[in-house]
Amino acid sequence: MASYTKDIDKLQARLKRIEGQVRGVQKMLGEERYCVDVLTQLSSIVAATQKVGLIVLEDHIQGCVASSDGDEASFKIEEVMDVIERLVGR
Repeated sequence: MASYTKDIDKLQARLKRIEGQVRGVQKMLGEERYCVDVLTQLSSIVAATQKVGLIVLEDHIQGCVASSDGDEASFKIEEVMDVIERLVGR
């Protein structure tokens, strides 16, 4: 079972909001709205997706990594560090 299942409703709600934001940006582009307004909305979408990622990451650390030991723990910690680097865009 995935460790994020306890937050599945919250994650689904956030993703539906993000989906609406993306549709809003598509509409803005079709209406040729001001560039800064589009960029502001895109920034909000990025922040919202990062929040979803952080929730899943926290659940993973608490549910999968914390229960590991030995070599498995070392592997999972390294794996989490790689994921964090991708989340922050390095």
